[in-house]
Amino acid sequence: MAGKAFNGTVIEPVISPEQQALVPDISGNDINGLGETETRSPTAIYWQHPNQIAHGALQMWMLEKSVRDVPETGDMENNFGGRGNRDRVPMAPEPVQDTPENFASAAKMIALENEADLVGITALHPDWVYQGHDVDLPNIVVLGLEMDHAELATAPEPPSIREVMAQYNRGTRAARALADWILARGYRAHAHGGPTGGPLTMIPAALACGFGELGKHGSIINREFGSSFRLAAVATDMPLTHDQPDIFGADDFCQSCQVCTKACPPDAITPDKQQVRGETKWYVNFDKCVPYFNETYGCGICIAVCPWSRPNVRPNLLQKTLRKRAG
Repeated sequence: MAGKAFNGTVIEPVISPEQQALVPDISGNDINGLGETETRSPTAIYWQHPNQIAHGALQMWMLEKSVRDVPETGDMENNFGGRGNRDRVPMAPEPVQDTPENFASAAKMIALENEADLVGITALHPDWVYQGHDVDLPNIVVLGLEMDHAELATAPEPPSIREVMAQYNRGTRAARALADWILARGYRAHAHGGPTGGPLTMIPAALACGFGELGKHGSIINREFGSSFRLAAVATDMPLTHDQPDIFGADDFCQSCQVCTKACPPDAITPDKQQVRGETKWYVNFDKCVPYFNETYGCGICIAVCPWSRPNVRPNLLQKTLRKRAG
């Protein structure tokens, strides 16, 4: 397979024999539901307990490589600013009474005051919960954490993964702070921040609550931060008003843009949408992406090269796209 040029350097998608030997017989695309015409909840596939997923050996290989080559990633609790308090405050015995509008406004303010850059709220759909898990909370508050694009643009070199880990930790701190605020008002709250996987997938929730549109590279494109941000979330039964999706033209743009497709070293990004668990959407080939992802501490090239992620390009691109949609 020919290498791809990125930042003036040709990158060869070399996969080590050690990792190749760990690839399971089952395709990750099959686990993800590629080609399935019926809707269903997702199956956990990565960033989960390694003994509970088919690709657990690949995940452990990647983590061990990352800790060996980027030692800070081996102690997330104490590096990258830490992850906040591990223990939640006791839930108040009697819930505070207020309107969903006031609760939503206050929750967003608390999240923004505790390091979040984006906040959105939506109903928690059962199809977002991984099979084998149970989340009996009706609402989800999604948090977005902006990444430093200059650091991200070093992908697939270690400075990029350090930036990613720093923002995952910031998201975890923000989610834990918001969960404590909710608990103190007498409502249940479950906080989650990456990179490890929780009981539900956050991208559909982030799309539903107005973070943007799904891009060809499989990540969200936001009108303010492009794809250069990470997610955290709090599931809760606090009564909250919901936000609406934000459709501003990113999907239309992706239909003709080929930047991430051409930049992806393992050719994991396809030019057309595909059927996945009953939904036609952009999909990144898991079996091609993950081995290279593992070799490069999480890669991130597709997000870095996305025109929407480039601070000097995004404002004009947004205005052009909005004008085109307005007709």
